[in-house]
Amino acid sequence: MTAPPARNSSAPVLALLASAVLWGMSWWPLKQFSAVGISGNAMALVSYGLLALVGLPVLWAQRALWRPRVGLLLLIALLGGWANTAFVNALVLGDVVRVMLLFYLAPVWGILAGRLFLHEPITPRRALAVVLALFGAATLLGGPAALAVPPTPIDLLALSAGMAFALNNVSTRAAHGVPLASKTLIVFVGCAVVAGAAAWSQGNGIPPLRAPTWGLLALFSLTWLGLATLATQFGVSHLEAGRAAVLLILELVAAVVSAVVIGGESLTARELIGGGLIASAALIEIRGNATRKERWT
Repeated sequence: MTAPPARNSSAPVLALLASAVLWGMSWWPLKQFSAVGISGNAMALVSYGLLALVGLPVLWAQRALWRPRVGLLLLIALLGGWANTAFVNALVLGDVVRVMLLFYLAPVWGILAGRLFLHEPITPRRALAVVLALFGAATLLGGPAALAVPPTPIDLLALSAGMAFALNNVSTRAAHGVPLASKTLIVFVGCAVVAGAAAWSQGNGIPPLRAPTWGLLALFSLTWLGLATLATQFGVSHLEAGRAAVLLILELVAAVVSAVVIGGESLTARELIGGGLIASAALIEIRGNATRKERWT
């Protein structure tokens, strides 16, 4: 049973702020692990595989509740698995700022998928958000020149991660009666399966590294990723959806700022304009959700 939104407690707000910073800065340890020879697929396999092992007893205990929707649960696993695996690989291989901005087109794909599969209306506000985000993406990819030069493989990974993430959210909303814990934990299982299959197909499986390195990766999985996941679930379970989404967009801010300050990356005028349009689109959609939530409560 989900706890009711807590309007006066600061704990859920602090939890979401912490999760936004953890998720936004997750690129840094991923880059460090990549520097010692661990591929993105191997990182996703080990990191999310450990979380999946921890969560398997909970999934098994809740099997009577999710068995009637097992097909939808498998779809959530596949979409969530691809979203996280593609996102990790894009961050490891590409420019953090660019990857994050392209990934944050997810609200656009969510609006379109919600209309197509859940018959949710596209209001004028949502239509404006879609237009702004698409203009932002076009600007980020090079403006008119984007039509002549195809996106890079890393761009496609980031875009596909955002699409899969949005479709995963739509599938999660459609999985009525499935416990939130099961819907969260099955994504970890999906990540391990997708990352393992990708590593096997590319011939870049688990490299022979020293035990301390694998210990650090395990620590990253069970603390950094585990705490970020728990903080996110706690926050969104105790706050109105619109307010929670506003706080979670700080993940993008944390990623961009940390990439510039720690990673030494720079922001071009094109990235600033494109990123501003994408962020504005996300905020418009978030504000629309908050208004509808306030009207219904």
